Amino acid sequence: MSGMEPETQDFLKRIVQTVSVGMLFMLLHMTFGLYLNWGFFEGTPSIGNIIYYIVFLGSLAGLIYYYYRLWKGKL
Repeated sequence: MSGMEPETQDFLKRIVQTVSVGMLFMLLHMTFGLYLNWGFFEGTPSIGNIIYYIVFLGSLAGLIYYYYRLWKGKL
C-alpha cells in the first residue's frame, strides 16, 4: 500500500475498521442471542434475557458512537 495516496489509504482503513467492528458486533450477539438462546423468551423473560438485551443496547450505542467518532473527521 505504499504506492497509494495517504487520503485513499486512510479512507480504506476506515472502511476496513467499520466492516471489521460491525462483523465482530454481529458475531458476538448472534452467538449469545441465537445460539445460547438468550435472545428468545420462553414464556416470561428470565434474568439472562434482561441482561442480554441491556448489554446489547449498550454495545449498540457504543458501536454507533465508535462509528460516529471514526467517520466525523475529514476524509
